[in-house]
Amino acid sequence: MRILGINALFHDPAAALVVDGRVVAAAEEERFSRRKHGKRPLPFSAWELPEKAAAWCLERAGLRPQDLDAVAYSFDPALARPADQMGLDDPWDHLRLTYAREAPRFLRTALPGLDPEAVRFVPHHMAHAASGAFATEEAGADTSSVLVLDGRGERASHLAARRVRNRLEPLAAQDLPHSLGLVYEELTEHLGFLRSSDEFKVMALASYGRPRMLEELRRYVYPTGDGGFRAAGVPWRELSPPRGPEEAWTQDHADLAASAQAVLEETLLDLVRWLHGRTHDSLLTLAGGVALNCVANARIAREGPFSRVWVQPAAGDAGTALGGAMLLAAGAGDDVAPMGGADLGRDWSDAELGAWLKTAQVPFERPPDIAATVAEALADNAVVAWFQGRSEYGPRALGHRSLLAHPGHAGNLERLNDVKGREQFRPVAPMVVAERAAEIFTGRLPSPYMLFVHEVAPEWRDRIPAVVHVDGTARIQTVDRRAEPLVARMLEEFERRTGLPVVVNTSLNTAGRPMVDDPRDALECFGSTPVDLLAIGPYAVRRGAFFTADSQDSQSVRRSAR
Repeated sequence: MRILGINALFHDPAAALVVDGRVVAAAEEERFSRRKHGKRPLPFSAWELPEKAAAWCLERAGLRPQDLDAVAYSFDPALARPADQMGLDDPWDHLRLTYAREAPRFLRTALPGLDPEAVRFVPHHMAHAASGAFATEEAGADTSSVLVLDGRGERASHLAARRVRNRLEPLAAQDLPHSLGLVYEELTEHLGFLRSSDEFKVMALASYGRPRMLEELRRYVYPTGDGGFRAAGVPWRELSPPRGPEEAWTQDHADLAASAQAVLEETLLDLVRWLHGRTHDSLLTLAGGVALNCVANARIAREGPFSRVWVQPAAGDAGTALGGAMLLAAGAGDDVAPMGGADLGRDWSDAELGAWLKTAQVPFERPPDIAATVAEALADNAVVAWFQGRSEYGPRALGHRSLLAHPGHAGNLERLNDVKGREQFRPVAPMVVAERAAEIFTGRLPSPYMLFVHEVAPEWRDRIPAVVHVDGTARIQTVDRRAEPLVARMLEEFERRTGLPVVVNTSLNTAGRPMVDDPRDALECFGSTPVDLLAIGPYAVRRGAFFTADSQDSQSVRRSAR
């Protein structure tokens, strides 16, 4: 079966292609359009489709729209109810339902040649659940539990389910308006950040506060003991003054964030325990936007009853494109394989990258070993833009589109936040070869997708201060040298020079912009930020040479690189 998955209705429009049960490609529309999250999650934008991402997925596989056996659209309008009947204040929500019903015809226009009869509506939370249950690389996943939590789907905000071979069996769902995701979105807006975008900033800010408002929040957010919860009607203004987008945050704001984070974790733990009591499985997979909360994930792994926890790296709505396609493939009898990594996006050959650099007329070199060249620059405290292989699916930079730096200099946290134009309370993450991680970090290992936080061993905190958050934790990425040999070699070369097996890794972008995806994006980001070296494929572009005024020197450097 050749199945294209589409997420479009709310936010993070994306496309994914599954052929005979194997993931061929997956990408978010923002990487092509350069609009963060693809669009805002408004009813008026619900018609917008991931046209560029879908076209690229088909191109990657050499397919035409008419070659598809099915298209999975990750929302089923037949399951939805009017917003006012669900207790939601969204008078234009009916537009979403109209656009969803017309999705087959919209898709036919976007993908000429597609038979609209091939479009299948997949329930939103079932698509999320499949993106966890079928995509996981964990052993024994054919019998496992899955928990989905986000803002909303058709009429619910949560799903507990169980995978039994090629089927997903729903066990519980929480009807709207109760939604942990929507409560966290409300708090994000109250704290002056962009709703449905900046929730991770609230999680970071929480580490600076004390949960002194927890008891009050428990009146509005709490589990019900039957696999559901209550989460609605929080009077945020009674708990702290709202913060304007340009205002400095106060201790009250941090304390409110800490309290909300704590009540979220408490509720999640109850849901996890209820689910385990029903299934007694050893493996839990998580999906939905709430599953991007790596602090909560770490607590579930640490205190929950499941011995193994796996989180979908594209846990937000983008992941429903993959999950929808996998669910239809499994239902059709295909043997659905794990996703095998988040590097599912675009890539370019060495020759293509060289042609891009020559067209841009920038000076570059081709060193004998780009990993050693980058390690040398990092050891000299350079900031390096790292552009290698296929781009990542999901919001985390995982060694393909990354900004790298030396973790041993505390000032590099402020430096990188300045480079990216971010708030200074936000942490950056460490990457480490998987077999070295347990020496330095305590928590769920391995952690290849940067979706858990880990305690940093006390004896290492002064050695790698740039990656240690205010609470003594770090959101690590473990690197499997078999899957990522180039990244592993760079880490080893860096350790040989510095004695540190850790490198700072943050996403290659600036605030409010999608992660870099193609070579043009990389050159624009490098040219507009104080980054010292761009490692793009086997080539190195150095900042001093990039801005040289001597065109003859530039031409000679380019000739020497041929």
